[in-house]
Amino acid sequence: MTVIKINAITVPENSGDELGKRFAARRDSMVGTSGFEGFELLQPTDERTTWLVITRWATEDDFENWRTSQDFQKSHGSGEREAPSGEQPKKPVGMSAELWSYTVSVTG
Repeated sequence: MTVIKINAITVPENSGDELGKRFAARRDSMVGTSGFEGFELLQPTDERTTWLVITRWATEDDFENWRTSQDFQKSHGSGEREAPSGEQPKKPVGMSAELWSYTVSVTG
């Protein structure tokens, strides 16, 4: 059964495009991650500033194994992010984030 994880990320007004750019730049970083089935970044179409990251996992254990991995820590560490040599580290775009968990109940 597929496990759905939704990360609801609230960003400052007019900062969503930067969040989108960062996700696009790391689009392929999850390739080969055990149990990872895919992700989508959803942009709000109204005045909201909360973007949704929808990820699908084969099992809860697969998600937890990734969440406790070094790869996760590198991409989700607190404070400033690592930057390529010669570049300034990037500060997080999000002001807050909330993780929601679901399974698929009915499909159509």
